[in-house]
Amino acid sequence: MGARKKAKEDSAAPIARDVLENLRYVQGRVPELATRHDWYKAFAHTVRDRLVDRWMETIRALTGEKAKSVCYLSAEFLMGPHLGNGLLSLGMLDAAREAAAELGLELDRILEEEEEPGLGNGGLGRLAACFMDSLATLGVPAIGFGIRYEFGIFDQAIRDGAQVELTDKWLRRGNPWEIERPEICFDVKLGGRTETSLDEKGARRVRWIPQQVVKGVAYDTPVPGYGARTVNLLRLWKAEATESFDFAAFNTGDYLGAVQEKVASETISKVLYPNDEPAIGKRLRLAQQYFFVSCSIQDIIRVHLARGRSLDDLPGAWAVQMNDTHPAVAVAELMRLLVDEHRLDWERAWDITRKTLSYTNHTLLPEALERWPVPLFGATLPRHLEIVYEINRRFLEEVRARFPGDDARVARLSLIEEGGEKSVRMAHLACVGSHAINGVAALHSELLKRTVLSDFHAISPGKFRNVTNGVTPRRWVALANPRLSALITKSLGDRWLTHTEEELRRLEPLARDASFRREWREVKRRNKEDLAALIRERTGVSVDPSSLFDVQVKRFHEYKRQHLNVLHVITLYDRLRRGLDAPPRTVIFGGKAAPGYALAKLAIRLIHGVADVVNGDPAVASRLKVAFVPDFNVKVGQRIYPAADLSEQISTAGKEASGTGNMKFALNGAVTIGTLDGANVEIRDAVGEENFFLFGLTVDGVAARRAEGYSPRACYESDGELRDAINLVGSGFFSRGDRDLFRPIVDSLLNRDEYMVLADYRAYVDAQARAGEAYGDEDAWTRMSILSTARSGRFSSDRSIREYCETIWHARPLGANG
Repeated sequence: MGARKKAKEDSAAPIARDVLENLRYVQGRVPELATRHDWYKAFAHTVRDRLVDRWMETIRALTGEKAKSVCYLSAEFLMGPHLGNGLLSLGMLDAAREAAAELGLELDRILEEEEEPGLGNGGLGRLAACFMDSLATLGVPAIGFGIRYEFGIFDQAIRDGAQVELTDKWLRRGNPWEIERPEICFDVKLGGRTETSLDEKGARRVRWIPQQVVKGVAYDTPVPGYGARTVNLLRLWKAEATESFDFAAFNTGDYLGAVQEKVASETISKVLYPNDEPAIGKRLRLAQQYFFVSCSIQDIIRVHLARGRSLDDLPGAWAVQMNDTHPAVAVAELMRLLVDEHRLDWERAWDITRKTLSYTNHTLLPEALERWPVPLFGATLPRHLEIVYEINRRFLEEVRARFPGDDARVARLSLIEEGGEKSVRMAHLACVGSHAINGVAALHSELLKRTVLSDFHAISPGKFRNVTNGVTPRRWVALANPRLSALITKSLGDRWLTHTEEELRRLEPLARDASFRREWREVKRRNKEDLAALIRERTGVSVDPSSLFDVQVKRFHEYKRQHLNVLHVITLYDRLRRGLDAPPRTVIFGGKAAPGYALAKLAIRLIHGVADVVNGDPAVASRLKVAFVPDFNVKVGQRIYPAADLSEQISTAGKEASGTGNMKFALNGAVTIGTLDGANVEIRDAVGEENFFLFGLTVDGVAARRAEGYSPRACYESDGELRDAINLVGSGFFSRGDRDLFRPIVDSLLNRDEYMVLADYRAYVDAQARAGEAYGDEDAWTRMSILSTARSGRFSSDRSIREYCETIWHARPLGANG
């Protein structure tokens, strides 16, 4: 499409025309009877039509050159709402707003109608979404492979201060963005046994005779790049039965049996992260992981062979990235397909597999590195267990040859954990079967080499890389914070949206400009007013937009230390009650706790208990408020990040791999209070130590305190304010006199304190006091805020993707392949 035609088709009049046509012909609605959701779908189809045009262009370009494609295997894709992002990427946002007005509609209300796909739990899925955005923006051909969960991450409600999990029925009104591909489907085997025989050439062959076969059907969603012609693909797999209805069973009166296979098969893609405490839950989770990996690898091979290319050239055509350990079974599955289905010899297949696959590690917590009991793994994937054992045998032979007599090293490196119940170590499988292993922040990557993957680093140091995470500035600034985006564009032009690091640096001199600082404050003030209105609507709590908005929004986990934040709130409340002065502050929390994580859920209950007392006390009403914004997701995040003054990044040093919320806050001008953990280290280096409120033990400091014999009770006994805060929690003051409700939190802190909350308490409270004092100097704080944005451009996911392309994938944009 020529530039003139494109401009014409993307102006208000043709958009309004196409919306009306889609309302009529796709939905069968007349405008007079259309609901707001009908209009949303009509706008969605109008945008999708344009994305599909560009998608076709991308496919034609891809078939015309031998470009390498990136395949991103991830159990989570937290894409967020599509409509606003699509309009922004196509440069149609203003025209769509005008078109909506011509139709008597408000675009913002239409945008609110979109049901957010909850296909992820937090940072992992949001990172995958940012990476897909950047791949398309940079023109690198890519496919994201995952699962089309019928029910995503639960919707969070708060009842009597406690989290209640509600079913996320994101598909209940349909999904206008996806295209079903019933012709793209693959059989996925589960259970059963294997049989060995010799083929016509005398070679050993293994045949897998499954107990169950499930069909995986592709659903495609176009993923646009900002200001680019490239549109990539998110391909999610839905599980279906190979035979959905047993007519013979139905005719004999077995009506439930007639649909039994359908129900059993569809369970696999039914829900994100089923409870894996019971054995049946573990099997389902393993089956989920294998299901999407098998469909994806089969699809890659299908497309590769259809292009007339040799399997030996698979690594030259495809870079397959395993996002954490969930897809690690890809190592064994690619080997199975190459050896069993395509009859390659082992050595040739292994060379292809290792050159094709790479692995991103996202955790330093040993318990988060997946392990599957050998009996369960073998019962679910019998052929893969044989392949894992053979990979392990060959790998350990190499280890023994390099380190003769070092049985302890062999045991540590083995893909099979022998102590107690035997288990398959999925991170080990990913490390052995990949040509590259990367961490997601400089500190995290160094700690991987020193701790959980130290033995692998010792034998293959050349495999290890660092690629610090990033976030897309399109969604997290331009879309989430249109006022700030407009101010930056007015000052710099719009090139910052694709050249974020170099362009945002040009804001630095403006931090010294009084009129620019006034405009910056006005943007922040209006964003805070919007968030205050949302808080009042969702919680009933009225907050003062002129107060310091002190924000911690993230998944609830003890290592993220929301309870440390709560202890500071209690201390601040106690100080105010005693007549001490402090700048007005609103402390805002948000995030979900895993349904089975009792202490994390109790922390949410404690926040509400503290909020009830603080917000109900007229003595502090003008100085301190506490709010918990329920059901934190991408849409809510887009309202919170732009309004934050202070970004809470307070995890125990050495526990957070990277974090991406820290980057979203910084790009939106929040000043960080945090530890030297994850990407905080790099954020502090970037923004300057004078613009970062640092506190707490370092990684080495944590290790030293443990080595000395850390006593949390000694911290409690030696610090009067800490003792008072914990005693208030234990006394029932925040639980209407119930001394038992929060006892598990108090006992955990005083007797174990695994995450050094009490050790860091005093340093944290002091850092908070410095932050409060700094906020009182309006001009100085505004300069810090501007510099936070100006110096955080390197945390764009575009930079991350360029590094992956250069150091791991060796992939180039379309048109750059000669």
